[in-house]
Amino acid sequence: MTKHWFITGISRGLGLALAQAALARGDTVIGTVRSGAPSIEVGPGELHVLTLDVTDGVAIERVVAEAFRRAEGRLDVVVNNAGYGLLGALEDAGDEEAQRLFATDVFGPFKVIRAALPGLRAQGEARILNITSIAGRAPGAASALYAAAKHALEGLTASLHQEVEPLGIKLTAVAPGAFRTDFLSMHSIRLSTPKAGGYDATVGRASQVFSSMAGQQLGDPARAADALLRIVDAPDPPLHLLLGSDALRRARAKLAAVEAEIATWEDLTISTDFPEA
Repeated sequence: MTKHWFITGISRGLGLALAQAALARGDTVIGTVRSGAPSIEVGPGELHVLTLDVTDGVAIERVVAEAFRRAEGRLDVVVNNAGYGLLGALEDAGDEEAQRLFATDVFGPFKVIRAALPGLRAQGEARILNITSIAGRAPGAASALYAAAKHALEGLTASLHQEVEPLGIKLTAVAPGAFRTDFLSMHSIRLSTPKAGGYDATVGRASQVFSSMAGQQLGDPARAADALLRIVDAPDPPLHLLLGSDALRRARAKLAAVEAEIATWEDLTISTDFPEA
């Protein structure tokens, strides 16, 4: 049974790979781009491209309504993929940089979901995939604001899942590791201008790792897209999904550190309760 997809940000990266994979199996994709036309082989599927800046709330309402119209009133899968990264020391980030990042990576998905929910509820069944990042679950240096934005999207997903699962809508927060896309190019990444000193061993080292990683990432976008097809077809999809062996390693290390810290400070944690009568 073919599905109707609404995917934000299909110009490049994971969004492009996912649109391509869905079209290749005969699904209908309504995808958004900020400008231009994506280079996609349609195959047996049907592609509709709509222009959208996800920081524009009015445009989101209009485009989501148009997506439902082109999908003949039914969207089976909504994918919030559009976004970008901001790297550098938090101290160096400007207010406008931070506000633009959250407008795109947090409030954009929020507004897309809010616009789509009336139609999805009326259907009684749908899937929502929010593309987050391993940075949102296991943050590292030089990505504080990006990690904060993706962590916010993780929290939104987990809470909304509890609100809408009884209505037949299931959510998955997808946290990729490093994939061989142009995420580290200037199409998808922003760098705060270095001004503050003292960060060579942390932010500086992390920035060098990012620079050396471009084009050498472990993750294959086509394989990631195939994994997401399996998720939307699964009767009981995960609420949280990791993509990539590097994401898995970081997540496990983070969980182990959290467990150890909780155990170390458990006595202090429970000391704040009222004494038992």
